[in-house]
This record gives sequence, C-alpha cells and structure tokens, in this order.
Amino acid sequence: MREELNQGLIDFLKASPTPFHATSSLVQRLEAAGYQRLDERETWHTEANGRYYVTRNDSSIVAIKLGRASPLLGGIRLVGAHTDSPCLRVKPQPELQRQGFWQLGVEVYGGALLAPWFDRDLSLAGRVTFRRDGKVESQLIDFKLPIATIPNLAIHLNREANQGWAINAQNELPPILAQFAGDERVDFRAVLTEQLAREHGLNADVVLDYELSFYDTQAAAVIGLNGDFIAGARLDNLLSCYAGLQALLTADSEETCVLVCNDHEEVGSCSACGADGPMLEQTLRRLLPEGDEFVRTIQKSLLVSADNAHGVHPNYADKHDANHGPKLNAGPVIKVNSNQRYATNSETAGFFRHLCMAEEVPVQSFVVRSDMGCGSTIGPITASHLGVRTVDIGLPTFAMHSIRELAGSHDLAHLVKVLSAFYASRELP
Repeated sequence: MREELNQGLIDFLKASPTPFHATSSLVQRLEAAGYQRLDERETWHTEANGRYYVTRNDSSIVAIKLGRASPLLGGIRLVGAHTDSPCLRVKPQPELQRQGFWQLGVEVYGGALLAPWFDRDLSLAGRVTFRRDGKVESQLIDFKLPIATIPNLAIHLNREANQGWAINAQNELPPILAQFAGDERVDFRAVLTEQLAREHGLNADVVLDYELSFYDTQAAAVIGLNGDFIAGARLDNLLSCYAGLQALLTADSEETCVLVCNDHEEVGSCSACGADGPMLEQTLRRLLPEGDEFVRTIQKSLLVSADNAHGVHPNYADKHDANHGPKLNAGPVIKVNSNQRYATNSETAGFFRHLCMAEEVPVQSFVVRSDMGCGSTIGPITASHLGVRTVDIGLPTFAMHSIRELAGSHDLAHLVKVLSAFYASRELP
C-alpha cells in the first residue's frame, strides 16, 4: 500500500503544476469515483448518501459525501488543505529583451525560497483567457517541456555568493526562454495562442489575459539509500490534498464527510475561493439545514486542517524547541500555538491522538521556539468563519517553500490511514 500511495502522489504532483491543474486532477479522480459536479449558479438537487463536488475559480474545491443520516445527528467530518504553493508568476506585460536574450518578468507568489530556483529546467503552466468566435473562454495550458531557466552568475563574478547575498526579485529572477539576433521581437500572447492550438486544438482570436506560473520539470521521486524520502515540488501542500482525497474516496461511513482544498493560502487566504472567503460556508449552507439546525450541526462537527509541518533538520536542529522536533517517517504532527496561529486545542488534539493510537499510527507534536515567529494555516481562518472545532496537523518536511521539498516515504500512508479513520469515526468529541 505504501508504494502504491507514494506512486499515486508522484503522479498527482506531475499532473498538478498549478492550483488550477491540482483542482482539475482532483475533479478527475472524484468523477471517476462517482462524484457529481454542483454548479454554484444553478439550483442544487441532492440526496442522502450522494457524492458531490463544487469548484470555484478553477483552483479551489469542496468535495462532499453526504451521509445516510442527517448531519444534524452526528456532525460533519471535514479535512482541509490548500492547492497553492510559492512560485514565480508571469507579469501581465512580461516581455524583456536584454543582450539578445528573450526573458519574461515574474512576480514572486508567496514566501518562496528563491535560491533553489536558479539553474533549474523550468516549464510554464496555468490558465489562459481568450476570445474565440466572439466569446470569452478560459483553458488550462501546460507547456510540459523545459522552456526556460534562470542561470546563476558564475562565482568568478560574484565572489560573495557563498557568504550569502540578497536576491533581487526584479532584476535577477526573470527566466531566459530564447536567444534572438538583431531587433527580432516576440509577442508572448502569440506564443500562448500557439500553445492553445498545439495542446487543445483551439484557434483563439486573441489571448485576453492569463495566470501562469513557472515550475520545475524534474519529476518527484522516492529517493535515499533505502528509499526513505519523497523529493518533489509542491509537497506543501498537495501532499495533504492527495492524502485527504485518498481518505475520502474510501470513506463508507454513515456520516457526512467533506474535503476542502482552498487556493491562496500562501498569500493570506483572502479571496473569493480562499479559506478567508465565503466558499466553504456558502457550500455547507446550501447542503445543510438552515438557521438553528445549521449552527447545531457545525457545533457537532470537527475539522482536521492538514498542512505540512517543519521536520527537525539534522544540520539545523537548534531551530527547533528541544522537546518538539518532529522527525520524518515518525507520523503526522499535531501543531500547537498558544497565540492561535494554529487552531488546535486540547480536546481536538486529544481526539486526533486517540485516532492515531487506535490505528497504531505514530503521532508527534510541534511547537515553535518561543523566540521565533510561527506560521499559520487555513485552520484558524476556517475555524473563525464557521465556528467549527479544529485540529491543525501535518506531515514533517524539509525545505518547505523550496522549488523541491522533502518528506518521509512512510508518512503518507500514516496520514491516509488516520484521515480514513477520522472519516469513519462514529462519534466526535
């Protein structure tokens, strides 16, 4: 099972270079399992034990398995994650021609580690909006091939490179895509028009706009002398999206189960499809009883917010509290912060720990050092919007927000097992 899950994650990462593609990948897997699309612009007709999903902005998704019984009786089991990862986004008017090279201007999305982006084989993917036959349409594209790179400056010209230097995102990050002689000019939108025709057979009149990201073409892989690790891009947080999906697809409980994967977590979640927006609440209000019964249902429910945790790095162990250094391949991590950067409390942590014990899944705890700042997740945001009890958890990883991150190859199976038990649980605290 472990090897099958790891290969499934690798395939999912390859198919999901952007949040748009990640959501599309989730949709394909849900529809193959019998889930039906609900259109937010139409009236919904649902039934007990039905399986449904809703997307917004093509980059966020809520999947729902309605229970056989009313959710008012036993509450809802929710798992939350996010589809976006730090990356380099192409600017609206990106064309740069310098020293005979054709480059694209980029904007840094999220809190990216920038140094690992140099000297990588990059491709480009995302969503393109265009006009065809007088109508405005959108389509996902993925060049797939390595079409760009950001070469480092040779150490002979930057003797301070190994002492560290501040990377200037405006001047040093534009990728090189081609070399041209003389005054030849390239229209980026014409390149996108050609890609639409090549990839989808669409003859666009004009490309109107786009949301495109560069990504590393090196595929994720199981690595290490004994195959102990998974290395790949976007493990934060597509790993949790994939684990939640696998658990949901095997859920066969009497209760209502939900998987929500939001976009824009890496930039604060404040959007129509982010966790700080109304998507999840609006979806649940259309599916659940109204008024007093809705509040009662939510108060009987529980959210497991799954987002990667910081594993203790052997070269930087002093960056962790000595008693709270999660190890790779030692199970999921319960994340705690007294200042509510995580939404965990003793009851929700205790219930998650109880599930792990019952399933014989190892479990760990993480608290940031008292002299360091703490990151956050969709957990506190979703909890504050819905009023739902929440536990923040995640799998330990290294190099979070790098172009290539590292997780334990045993941990995905641990997480899927405990999330499956959560969805199957007969009673919530």
